[in-house]
Formats: sequence, C-alpha cells, structure tokens
Amino acid sequence: MTDSTIDQEYLAKRQLKKGTAGWVLLAGLGVSYVISGDFAGWNFGIGEAGWGGFVIAAVLMGIMYFALVLALAEMSAAIPAAGGGYSFARQAMGPAGGYLTGLAVLIEYALAPAAIVIFIGAAVEELLGINGPLVYALFYAIFIGIHLAGVGEALKVMMVISGLAVFAIIATALALLGAFDASRLFDIAPSDAAGASAFLPFGWTGVWAALPFGMWLFLAVEGVPLAAEESKDPARDVPRGIIGAMLFLVVTAVLVVVLLAGAAGASAIGQSGVPLVDALKMADHPTLAMLVNVLGLAGLIASFFSIIYGYSRLVFALSRAGYLPRMLSLTSKRKAPTWALVIPGVFGFLVSLSGEGDLILGMAVVGATLSYSLMALSHILLRIKRPDMPRPYKTPGGMLTSSVALVLSLVALTGVYAFDPRAFFYTLVLFVAGAAYYFLYSKNTLVAKTAEEEFQLVANAESDLSDDAALGTTPS
Repeated sequence: MTDSTIDQEYLAKRQLKKGTAGWVLLAGLGVSYVISGDFAGWNFGIGEAGWGGFVIAAVLMGIMYFALVLALAEMSAAIPAAGGGYSFARQAMGPAGGYLTGLAVLIEYALAPAAIVIFIGAAVEELLGINGPLVYALFYAIFIGIHLAGVGEALKVMMVISGLAVFAIIATALALLGAFDASRLFDIAPSDAAGASAFLPFGWTGVWAALPFGMWLFLAVEGVPLAAEESKDPARDVPRGIIGAMLFLVVTAVLVVVLLAGAAGASAIGQSGVPLVDALKMADHPTLAMLVNVLGLAGLIASFFSIIYGYSRLVFALSRAGYLPRMLSLTSKRKAPTWALVIPGVFGFLVSLSGEGDLILGMAVVGATLSYSLMALSHILLRIKRPDMPRPYKTPGGMLTSSVALVLSLVALTGVYAFDPRAFFYTLVLFVAGAAYYFLYSKNTLVAKTAEEEFQLVANAESDLSDDAALGTTPS
C-alpha cells in the first residue's frame, strides 16, 4: 500500500461537507458568535469606567477587531482551511507557532460556551424557575445533537435563532429613542481617581479595566474562517462574510451602548444583569421588556450554538494534523466531526458546574487576546516571508493594519489582568499545560512536517476522493 493510499484512507474518514455555506450564512455565523454580548456583560464596563470611559474602551476594541478582521479576511482567502487562525499561524510560524495559536483559540472557544450556558441557566430560571447542572447538560446535548445532524442544518437553525435576537435589539432601540436624554449618560459622580471627570468618572485606570467588556461586543467574530472548508467559494465568501458580520456588529454595539444608557442612565445600566429589559421597564415598555427577556435567551443560545460549531472545527483541524489525538477528527456519514463536538462539550459542561460564569468568561477573553496577537503577527510574517503568495483579497493598509491589531490585543490582554488577575493566571496555567503537551508529545505525531505538506496532502486526497465518487468506487 502506497503513502498516497494511506493518506487517502486517513482523510476519507475526516471530510467536512463542502459547499454548504455562502457569504450570507457565514456573516450570519459571525453575528451569532457574538450577539449574546449585546444582551449582557458589556454593560459592566460602564460600572468600571463610566459611560465615557467605556465608550473609549469599546472604540479601541472595535478598532482592534476591525483591523484583525481585515487581516483574517486576507489570510482566510489565501489559506482556506478549517483551522482558521491555527492554519494561518502554521504557515507563518511553523508547527509550534501554529499549535500555540490554535491552543489559545481553543481555550477561548472551549470555555466561552461553559460561561454562556451558566448565563442561559440564569435566564431559564428567570422564565421557568429551574436551573443547575440538568439545564446545562440539556442545552449541551440538544445543540451538539443539532450539529451532529449536519452543518447545513445547523447553520440554518443558527440563522433563525440569531434573527430573533437581532429583532429584539432593533425593537428595543426603536422603543428607547423617545426616552433618550444625553444627560443620563453622565449620571455617575466622578471619583478621586487620577484624571477623573464627568466623562471619565473613574479616570484612565477605569478605561483600562473596561477593555475586556468592550471586547464582549465583538468577541468570537474571528471564528468565521473556521468554516472555510465548508464554504462554497472560500476566497470570496469568507472575506465577505467576516467583514459583513463585523460591520453589522458595530451597528448593534452603537445602538445598545448609546440608547440603553441614554434612556435608563449610565449608573443603572452599569449594574444591570439584563440591561435591555431594565432599560425598557424604566422607559415604560413592560410588554416589550417581557418579550425581549425571552428573546434575550435566543441571543445567548445563538452564541452558545455557534461557538460549539467553532470549537468543533478547530479541534477537527488540530486533530487531523496530529496535534491532538487523531480520533477527534473522525467524521460521520453526515460529514460532522463527531468526537470534536462531543469531547470539548463534556469538558465545557464539567467547567460549567463551577457556576463561576464571570471567571470563565475572563479566562476565555485571555485566550482570545493571546490568539489575536499571534494571528496579527502571522499576517505580518506572511507578508514578509511569502510576498508572492496568491491573495484573492488584500488587507487595506497591509501590515500597518495588522500591527494595530497586534498592539491593541496586547493592551487588551493587560486589561484582563487589571480586571481579574485570577482569570489571567488560571488561563496562563492552562496555556502552559497545553504547550507542554505539544513539546513533550504531540510534536512527534504530526501527520505532515510543514503546513504546505499538510495542505497538499488534504488537497490531493480530496481530489482522489472526488474522482472515486465520480467513478462510483471507494478507497482501497
């Protein structure tokens, strides 16, 4: 049996469903990754920095994400692989750099659903009076089950759920327009912190601590390239999808940040567990508040559902390349990565039993900022090392744009430390443990020695499998 036959047999069991998603579905995926962040979490940044301070933090994080998205659009068009940031980093920094980038993304994507399911439990308790491990397990089981049914079905369900959440945000914004009063944006009294004012009641230190909350308005949009292998035309669809998602999320972020505080007051919104609902109640819209409370659950579910998709594709790619145990990349008859969906889901469920949603979320943000700095660095290195690489889409501003993303992601990383040192150090422990796994073991189990070899192996096997399908035969 030849090496090419072995490659074909290995990859025949590790195939995703091609041509499932166009750019609209990919943009919807990007929005659904993030949309729960508009419903709650971001607003605690107002409590840390005041409205003006939070706006500065949110604008800085918006710039960081937009710069990162433009860099990712270029790399995803040039390297359309399911690993997303891992695949880009492997091209730029070799196997170790690729793995460490993938590990940082995996920490973010494995922990974020655990935090979100805790918030879902709180919402279910508010509506139905039940909460706890059974609720967490039920949500994990249902939505992993939908993903196992196939990517096309999962993305369509995701679009519907996200649509309900977006409707809630738009309806809330329209209802609050008449109650807007700019003076309410600055109803937090200045503290004695350095640089404190009516605009920055907690000074510049507050802005620093609010950076992680500014990220919550956009966190996980970078996951769109994880769907590259399942898109119809990756070179065109992934850049359009991720940029379209980011533009839409900027609009929803402006709506909630400005209108909620302007209608209910920055002080009240900065302490609210359900800011959209509380703002509507204070503006005398109780019926709409009740509806938005229900649809807020849809927003949480949309992000929970889509990030499960994201972690499964990343684990699939890392496993297929040999970084993680190879059984995790086996796919079903429906081309769903079964174990890449189930195993991280079990891990997330166990983490959720801690009940510490805020801590888990902080740890996910640390993983995210680490990955952003490495992905931005990958863009810079690819521009330097591979100037002749075909780039169907080119980042406006080139390396300057990705340099902005790199600097701001490192600043954001320090912001997590300013807000929650525990989350910072716990995540570094996870990262070091994951790195040790690679350097002590999995670097010796890689399927291919270089990124080019891996991508060529995949491309050749896919071509062989397509030929077999056309001839009605199976791999020998």
